[in-house]
Parts: sequence; C-alpha cells; structure tokens
Amino acid sequence: MELFTAICILCFLYLMHHLYKLFLRITNQRFYMIAYQCYKPAEDRKLTTDLCASIILRNKNLGLDDYRFLLQTMVNSGIGENTYAPKNIILGKEVHPELIDSLSEIDEIFFDTLDKLFANSGISPQEIDILVVNVSLLSSVPSLTSRIINHYKMRPDIKAFNLSGMGCSASLIAIDLVKHLFTTHSNSFAIVFSTDALGAKWVFQDLAILKLKYTIRTHFGANDEAYNCGIDMEDNQGYPGFRLALTKELVKAAAQSNLRVLVPKLLPLREVILFVIMVSYRKITKTKSSSLAAAPNMKTGVEHFCIHPGAKAVVEGFGKSLGLDEYDIEPSRMTLHRFGNTAAGSIWYVLGYMEAKKRLKKGDRILMITFGAGLKCNTCVWEVMRDMEGSNVWEDCIDNYPPKSLVNHFMEKFAWLNDESMSFLSLDDIREKISFEIKASRC
Repeated sequence: MELFTAICILCFLYLMHHLYKLFLRITNQRFYMIAYQCYKPAEDRKLTTDLCASIILRNKNLGLDDYRFLLQTMVNSGIGENTYAPKNIILGKEVHPELIDSLSEIDEIFFDTLDKLFANSGISPQEIDILVVNVSLLSSVPSLTSRIINHYKMRPDIKAFNLSGMGCSASLIAIDLVKHLFTTHSNSFAIVFSTDALGAKWVFQDLAILKLKYTIRTHFGANDEAYNCGIDMEDNQGYPGFRLALTKELVKAAAQSNLRVLVPKLLPLREVILFVIMVSYRKITKTKSSSLAAAPNMKTGVEHFCIHPGAKAVVEGFGKSLGLDEYDIEPSRMTLHRFGNTAAGSIWYVLGYMEAKKRLKKGDRILMITFGAGLKCNTCVWEVMRDMEGSNVWEDCIDNYPPKSLVNHFMEKFAWLNDESMSFLSLDDIREKISFEIKASRC
C-alpha cells in the first residue's frame, strides 16, 4: 500500500513538473546552433608510431620501466596513428617550450577554424555579439578573446568571456553560459570556441541545424578525491605536468548525479515510472538481479550519444552503465582513434562523425556528456532541426571507419619491451634497439 501511494504521489508531482516545463517552453527564448567547425592540422603534424617513439627516445631521463609504462598507456588508450602533435613537439623543442610556441599554435587553430566558420555560415565577424573562448591549459595577457577580437576587428560592444582551467567539460559550460546570456541579449549571435576545435552560434531562424533543449551542470569540487582527479603540478624533479587520477567510480558517480536531474526532463513519463518501480522493488527485496534495469532506458528519450572521448575505458564503461550498444558508442571510440583526446573540443569531433555518417535526421535528439578536472560533469541535449549531411574534418576518411581492426601498432613494434630479458640490457642497448625498429619500419 505504501509503495502504491508513493507511486501515485510521484506521478502527480511529475505531471505538475511536466506542465511547468511546457509553460517554460512557451514563454522562454529559444537557442539554436547555426554552424560548427572542427580544426584539422596539416599532415606534417601527424603523430605516427615511429615519430612518437622518436620523441620518447629523445628524453634521456627515461628508463626501461618508463618505456614499459608508456607502452601500456598507448596500448590501452584507444588512439590510432592519425592523431596530431603541436609544432614545437614535432620540431624537438619540447624540453624548453616558449610562450611564443603556444601562442603561434593557438593563433593557427583560432584563425584557420574561424575563417572557415565565417565563410560557411555567411555571418561576418562584425555581426558577433558574444564571444566565449575556453582553453584549459593556456592563459595569456591580453586574453585569448582579445587576440580574436583584434584579428577580426570585432565591434567594441562585443561581450567577451575567457574561460580557463575548466578541463574537458568546458564546451558545455560555455554553452550553458551563452544560454543564460541570451536571456538578456535577445536576437544575438554568439561564438563558442573550445580549445582546439569549436565555433558555434545560436539564433532563432531557419538556418539553424540544432536546437538547444536542456543543459545540466554538476560540480564535485567539495570532494577531495574528485578535486584532485586532474591537477597541474610539478613532479619530484621539478618538471611541470598534469596528473590524472580519474577512476571509473568517480566518473560513474558524477554521471549518475547529473543524469538524476536530466532524466525526469528528458524521458517519457512511462519510462520514469517503470524505472522508479524497479528501483523500489530492488530496495524492498534487496535483489541484485541483472534482469532488472539498473538504469533507465535512455534510448526512449535520445537517439544519439556524444560521450567525451577522454579514454577508451571511460567511453566503454559509461556506455555499459547506460545500456548502450556498440553502435551508440562508435562515434566516441572512432573520434578517440582518429583525432585522440582534444580536450574540450573532442565532443564536436564526435558530432562531426555522426554527421559524416549521415546519422542525424530532423527531430532526432543528441545527448552530449563531458567530464572535466575539478571534478565537473556537464550534459546538454540538442534537437536536430534538419537532416545534417554537411562535409567536415571526417570527409576524407569517414568511409574507412569503423576499421575492420583496431590493432595497436605500438604493441606490434615494441612488445619486446615487456620481455624480462630486457632488464639485463643497458639503457643504451635498449635505445639502440628502439632506434633500429624505427629505421626498419621506414625501409
């Protein structure tokens, strides 16, 4: 009887909430994406297996254990041989990087991407009302937004925002910021530029490709483990670096907390009620049967899933927790394999994969979910306004994805590093053998 009463109350509250949402949809402003653009570096920036090994070999501070650790990291990463590296790394300047290296790299990314965005959208730089730039690991004076404003001679009344240190979740944070700015700046154009690869605009007209439905942001910085999951720091020898300690448990807890807010807004009433009943039954009977749903069926409210491709284990683990199949997580896995983890910009390469595969049809809904240092978990839901079949950075290789095999070339060439007999060789002998493998593959 108590369970029946609880279900009736839940249904009544959900109905009131649904009516309130309907009222907000009628009265609130609408936010649309006009265009997006991903950055694709030049071919001479590609980080092949041999080039990666050469870069590692240049570091004389590494020993056999370090080589084995790096090999394991590369094998488990899910990254292929067509990702890219900054110019100063390719040129061998990683030991003493200079500010000018970072600024010239970011300028190339900014202006190549924005030039194409303005050309494709037909909107000029002087029409932009709001500019949001988020680059996590670079902060300059003047700000990065100022570099863009100066280069394109934008209007003096433009509203500019420069976000840093937000990690891989920054794209959706920036979108949420623009959404709130549009409540007081109607009929405006906005650009969001996320690290390596994003320009996005919203406006209420027929040119729109996506309509923003919901944004949910959660921050777990009060938890010490979550706060320290990704942090800039120096090692024992004083070398600066980025320490990552993001566990599957942290990601799962963050995602569940975020989705707990999103699910009632997104899924049909029948699915929410069914899930509540199953959860209540499991608690009462204390059963852990896998035949009962551990998570609501997200596919009843969403057709496509853009999961941040931060790591293979994160993508697959999150997909499993939501009951997604290989088709659903394919865009994120293939983005990781082709372009690697491009931080906050990664999510837009995933969207590009879906468009290149002609998956996005009018009326479809897209769930984007990102994780960032801090720990932050952000989600947003888009509605596709028209069939999306445009060309993008996937154009020249989309027919090759997904590949028949995801064999890791690092393991093929350097598996011998894990041989115990290598422990008896000197570092000079090991480095000589690595150099030999590199030269042999070029012949």
